[in-house]
Amino acid sequence: MNNKGFYVKDVTPILRIFDVEKAKAFYLNFLEFALDWEHRYEENFPLYMQVSLGSCKLHLSEHYGDSSPGVKIRIEVEAIHVLQETLLLKEDKYCRPDFEEAHGQLEMTITDPFGNQICFFEPLQELKK
Repeated sequence: MNNKGFYVKDVTPILRIFDVEKAKAFYLNFLEFALDWEHRYEENFPLYMQVSLGSCKLHLSEHYGDSSPGVKIRIEVEAIHVLQETLLLKEDKYCRPDFEEAHGQLEMTITDPFGNQICFFEPLQELKK
């Protein structure tokens, strides 16, 4: 708790999507996030859903104005090499993730079908343990 009396606990990014099937193929099948829930105000309305992997939660929204397409988020992971290996084994024709070393971290950035960038990273000191 800080000196103001509150504690910031978590963040849940909202990523804009334009096609539910493409979003599910990418986030659920390719990245292996779980679908936690879906919400529509009515049939034929835009979809809003939550996906998660470990303690990471993302909200995906078709709603205009919920988020700007093309954002970049960062997700810290453990065993980033295993994540890369898992994704490469899928032999996806659009995504062959590779690493970049930057700012004392190993980073692997993947772009979803809507132009949003997901940067998975692991601090280099964690890799040396």
